[in-house]
Amino acid sequence: MESAVRAALQTVIDPNTGQDFITGKQLKRLAVNGSEVQIDIELGYPAASQLAGLRAAVVAAVSAVPGVSAVQVELASRVIAHAVPRGVQLLPGVKNIIAVASGKGGVGKSTTAANLALALAAEGARVGVLDADIYGPSQPLMLGASGGPESLDGKTMEPKLAHGLQLNSIGFMVDDDQALIWRGPMATQALEQLLRQTRWQDLDYLIIDMPPGTGDIALTLSQRVPVTGAVIVTTPQDIALIDAKKGLKMFEKVGIPILGVVENMAVHICSNCGHAEHIFGSEGAARMAAQYGLELLASLPLAMNIRAQADSGTPTVVAEPDGPTAALYKDLARKVAVKIAAQSKDYSAKFPTITVSKGT
Repeated sequence: MESAVRAALQTVIDPNTGQDFITGKQLKRLAVNGSEVQIDIELGYPAASQLAGLRAAVVAAVSAVPGVSAVQVELASRVIAHAVPRGVQLLPGVKNIIAVASGKGGVGKSTTAANLALALAAEGARVGVLDADIYGPSQPLMLGASGGPESLDGKTMEPKLAHGLQLNSIGFMVDDDQALIWRGPMATQALEQLLRQTRWQDLDYLIIDMPPGTGDIALTLSQRVPVTGAVIVTTPQDIALIDAKKGLKMFEKVGIPILGVVENMAVHICSNCGHAEHIFGSEGAARMAAQYGLELLASLPLAMNIRAQADSGTPTVVAEPDGPTAALYKDLARKVAVKIAAQSKDYSAKFPTITVSKGT
């Protein structure tokens, strides 16, 4: 009967990976006891909104096998650490780091980063956000967090908590109207301190809202930070795509995998008449993704509610969690997480620590 159960399982396709659970090596346990079947499936990415549907599909498929009277399915997610560029110091308390970048400002990168983080959290992951835009920090406002930094041990900073996310930003250390007139090395050092001296607590993903462009801070950050993968945000506009390609090339040169492209402000739907208009052009990001052999991860609308909700400190994913736009962000989050799960694992934690002393 076990072979028949396995054959039935192979008919159930994980919509996120396009594979069945056996081919995708997600089946962790299969036990057949007479007419009763017990199945344990472990996903390598968060998908809380889909677990019930996936479980029902498995139960239905296996229940149809002749001789099966009962099916028990345990289906859960477990995010693990994945490989990063060699020679980069890993970050305690963080399994995977996702850089959200753009070639230029004004394309909605920070809004996308905030909603991506919230969507990953909504799907069941432990998520943090590092606001790496030293000169124009916006995540404190977008995520509704304020106050100065706090330390429990006098050495590390405690991350702020906002909508279930762990967050740190230079914005917590300067006044809103204070300009940071710093040269590149000063800004880069401050950013590294924010990253490494924050007491991140058991994060599955740390989202880094990168500064726009490919300047000193962005380049240094991409070289020194153990980034698992990068997401490029652009609008369909040709002038934005030119700069987005430069950002893409920067990550390629430093050996950071590019997870895909997000097209923001793709289409505007008139709130009065419902007319759809491609204000910044159409399908520019799709052409860019095809040119470089990347996936177009999402095509997000230009909508007033996305802007208003971010400005109010309650981004779309938490303001309208069951709305159509939140569903787009959650789909984006699952695609990003699945791509990371498909990368090679990080086995550094499994190697023993070797100590050499004078007596040996």
